[in-house]
Amino acid sequence: MHPRPTASSLVIGQVVVTAYMTGVIWLVQLVHYPLMAGWPHGDFGAWETRHRALIAPVVMPAMLAEGACAALLIVRPPRGVARWLSWLGVALLAGIWASTAMIQIPCHEALSAGWDAAVHERLVASNWIRTVLWSARLVVAVAIARATIAVPPGGPAGSDPAA
Repeated sequence: MHPRPTASSLVIGQVVVTAYMTGVIWLVQLVHYPLMAGWPHGDFGAWETRHRALIAPVVMPAMLAEGACAALLIVRPPRGVARWLSWLGVALLAGIWASTAMIQIPCHEALSAGWDAAVHERLVASNWIRTVLWSARLVVAVAIARATIAVPPGGPAGSDPAA
């Protein structure tokens, strides 16, 4: 049987995976997606299909781990952390996943059929949604970590540990 993760391990895990995904999304936004315009347009669908196959193992494990950490921090909130911060982190993550499912995945599917400048432009422009949301999520994750670190053992002075 595996031990349950502690609140501090969840907080650290959230910061690590959120920082990782924030770095990935900025790289994708500023470098990778713009470079797609230079891929061979005659064979673009094959390039896009390969991109999708290679990017999935880079992002999916981290996205799933990030979701698990965010959900567990709602269920097992660390001492000293305002509940709204954890809920804000979940809301930002929901926005990221909704944008991915409703905008970026359909763009990638369309580009798998071949080059389409309008679809590529929509992909690049709409990916700013995820870039901003992940950046905001990292700020929230760090705020949660700071609040957790700032709490002395046993909780804040005058707090009721049973609450």
